[in-house]
Amino acid sequence: MGSDDLFQKRKAKTASDLARKKVQRDSYERVLIVCEGEKTEPNYFKELVDCLELNNANVEIDGSCGSSPRSVVKYAKKRYAAEKKDGNEYDKVYCVFDKDTHDSYTAALDEIKKSNPNTTFQVANSVPCFEYWLLLHFEYTTRPYIGNGIKSACANIIDDLKRYIPDYEKGSTDIYSKISNETEQAIAYSKRALEQANAGNTDNPTTHIFELVEYLQNLNL
Repeated sequence: MGSDDLFQKRKAKTASDLARKKVQRDSYERVLIVCEGEKTEPNYFKELVDCLELNNANVEIDGSCGSSPRSVVKYAKKRYAAEKKDGNEYDKVYCVFDKDTHDSYTAALDEIKKSNPNTTFQVANSVPCFEYWLLLHFEYTTRPYIGNGIKSACANIIDDLKRYIPDYEKGSTDIYSKISNETEQAIAYSKRALEQANAGNTDNPTTHIFELVEYLQNLNL
């Protein structure tokens, strides 16, 4: 078989694969959610997407990018560029990460602000960590969380969360199903806490996860 024939076959296969991907997708936006955690956040969003009956061809969730905010943004941009090159680009790319004790947190936020196109790349960040969003399903609190030398700030939030979910562990696969009935309360509490934090010129504690959740809730309406 000549090299030209082989090239044409590969080109046809690529076009066929791309067409099949597009056929499988629904008409609403295509979204990539890149998470800092390999299990906790991806598991939560996968459950949420299933509950909302969103097409997995439209909403992709990826937690294989490393644990630092900068690595999340870098990986998200790489995925976006690759899909755009194939003519199958994402309409929205959400980067989900925590402030916690990460050195690259501020740099990651700045990089997202400078992203091109700037309407595509979004951030759903939490301070100090994702578990604050989970805690807001049960109680409203704006008490700052800090490490005390024995436990990290996030570990202290998890202690509070375990008052409501005693068996909670990072990487749980059923966390959304346990708290889904309180989602609207968590959204309301998140907005209220963010307003209070802004008024007090602080970010501890805050979470923007609610913005991504609301986006997904309205994605196929």
